[in-house]
Amino acid sequence: MTLNEYCEALRGKRIAVIGYGISNKPLVRLLLRYGLDVTVRDKKDCAVEGAKTVCGDGYLANLTEDVIFRTPALMPRTPELAAAVARGATLTSETEAFFEVCPCRIIAITGSDGKTTTSTLIAEMLRREGYTVHLGGNIGTPLLDRADEMKPTDFAVLELSSFQLISMTRSADIAVITNVTPNHLDIHKDFDEYVDAKRNVFAHQGENGIVVLNADDEICRKFAAEARGEVRFFNEQKIDFDIKIPGAHNVLNYKAAITALKDIVSAEAIRATAREFGGVEHRNEFVRELRGVKFYNSSIDSSPTRTTAAIRSYGQKVILIAGGKDKGIAYDSIGLPIVENVKTLVLTGMTADKIRAAVENCADYHGEPQIIFEPEFEAAVKTAAGVAASGDIVVLSPASTSFDRFANFEERGNYYKEIVNGLD
Repeated sequence: MTLNEYCEALRGKRIAVIGYGISNKPLVRLLLRYGLDVTVRDKKDCAVEGAKTVCGDGYLANLTEDVIFRTPALMPRTPELAAAVARGATLTSETEAFFEVCPCRIIAITGSDGKTTTSTLIAEMLRREGYTVHLGGNIGTPLLDRADEMKPTDFAVLELSSFQLISMTRSADIAVITNVTPNHLDIHKDFDEYVDAKRNVFAHQGENGIVVLNADDEICRKFAAEARGEVRFFNEQKIDFDIKIPGAHNVLNYKAAITALKDIVSAEAIRATAREFGGVEHRNEFVRELRGVKFYNSSIDSSPTRTTAAIRSYGQKVILIAGGKDKGIAYDSIGLPIVENVKTLVLTGMTADKIRAAVENCADYHGEPQIIFEPEFEAAVKTAAGVAASGDIVVLSPASTSFDRFANFEERGNYYKEIVNGLD
């Protein structure tokens, strides 16, 4: 089905688009371009020319439209959505629609950690091999409205979250799962639901599908038995060339990308990417050096496992700024990595007490690192800078989501960089 055919099939139906955010704004513009009957529903006030709007606390009331596009973080089991489906409504999303109309091969990457970097690496390697690549999904760029620009010889590379995958009934041609650890349990009803969502990245493949799995991850190993197509494993063994971005976790990301692109890209495309790729913004991103102190932004680190990987990558003890919104996961595992890799811990945000407890309850904790509380984010950054001496590294790696104070991790990271660049 082409994008035009998909949109024409919606003619005469009442359409609801729930959430007027990054992924759905281009969707709304596309639907309105076809002259379709669109109602935008959002918690926040919004005005959309050409569309009806239902905003505020009652934005899900009287959900009687025929086709409903949900925002990713709104679970399909939400009572209003479930009731609408029971009445006969079609529930879908921008991502699901893209899978229906995409004319080229899709490589989809999911996992609890590393999916942004792995997605970007795959796209970079494909481009160096000469392919036209469309990188999008959870990484920030919705692709549905661009589908008619794509050719069968192109590649669509999609980073997909559990929120996007939970209701998927189609899977990627090549599916990559970096790992599966407890995450987003403030949204998912339990860990099983989270795992089931991740499974959807490959569950609907046929015999020609390929699934790439982390051999060192217990849940990924179990997924292998369920695959209908080819299974490829990667692991943490060293690679035989140098990579520009630091950290053992990035070696793992490279291994995932290389395994996915076996027989598609050349060794030279892989090596050129390794030599020149400087990393993803907000992921161990170098910000500046001031009086011998180096500042790094790893705002994307929204879980203990991500922060553990980040602080282990520098080769010395760091000054760590951590804390943010609690998403219902345990923090016990972060205690020992902080004790081993952090000289001063500056805590801020809702999870500060949980992270502090994880450190202080660690058997190897004997008063180090020093723990400092700063309720305000700007004060936390300035305090970290203030205790740093020449040769130190200061890194923002929150181990938590940004939603206690910021719209997303990008906004948090950009604000951190603004503060750091303003230091004198």
